[in-house]
Amino acid sequence: MNQWTFLTNHAHILLAISQDSGIRMKDAALKAGITERAAQRILADLLEAGYVTREKAGRRNQYRIHPELGLRHPLTNHQPASMLLALGAAPEKPPAKKRRRRLAVKRSTRRS
Repeated sequence: MNQWTFLTNHAHILLAISQDSGIRMKDAALKAGITERAAQRILADLLEAGYVTREKAGRRNQYRIHPELGLRHPLTNHQPASMLLALGAAPEKPPAKKRRRRLAVKRSTRRS
């Protein structure tokens, strides 16, 4: 049975970069479920299109996403890439409920 997803590999790599701006392409490929070479080709596409810029940080690369750019498909090109990136954002945790501490009340055991 052929598995499919709603998002493309390009979207998965962009989401992986948005979650970790210093991610190695080897790790991004693992997250996306593709080969490292395919992830590198996709990164080259994203760099060329201007969705991502790359800076050297020592021996590693640091990536910056440009979420203001529009999505590429004619059905969605009116939406900024930030709409896609919102899909990969960590869900907000509801605020923890404060637990009330019960004060131990010492009860008298003497009867009058």
